[in-house]
Amino acid sequence: MNALTLQWHDAGQDRVQDIYEQQPSKNPSTVRIGRDPMRCDILLSHPTVSGLHVEIFFHNQQQCFYIRNLRSPNPPMIDGQQLVQGEMPLHEGSIIYLGQAKLQVTNVAINNIPATILTPPQPSVQLRHDHHPTTPPSPPEGVYGLECPRCHKVSPVENLQIGCPWCGTSLAASVSVLVAPNN
Repeated sequence: MNALTLQWHDAGQDRVQDIYEQQPSKNPSTVRIGRDPMRCDILLSHPTVSGLHVEIFFHNQQQCFYIRNLRSPNPPMIDGQQLVQGEMPLHEGSIIYLGQAKLQVTNVAINNIPATILTPPQPSVQLRHDHHPTTPPSPPEGVYGLECPRCHKVSPVENLQIGCPWCGTSLAASVSVLVAPNN
């Protein structure tokens, strides 16, 4: 799973927050940072930080985390460059200034390995002596499903191309899980 770790000092405490590629947030597919608890996922208390200042998101095609400015009159500084509009890539060691609040990217973990989808072994159909198929036994272990990376509900492997039926998130980054049989 792709993740970025932010570290900062706020209200007299050191803080650390992991940001994942697809995690529940107030704005789907992004993590918003600012002072407003109604619109932001990461809250900073410094008065020079805007209510809704920036958002961080994972760009699938570029395989990189980016930061986007949401407040042009109070642009952030990323690695010494002012980001007036648009977005910039973030890397391990990147320094972000939102007003006078300083955040640092301490770790970036990009998983470039494509997701492996495991499917249960298919039982072979055996023919009886009279050439009629026998009913194959159901697997005792249960069945495989895909756990949504966002809402964590498990759906059938057939939903890989469709997406999560509950929240609509792509299941390309999902985890294959074994669902216990209902006894």
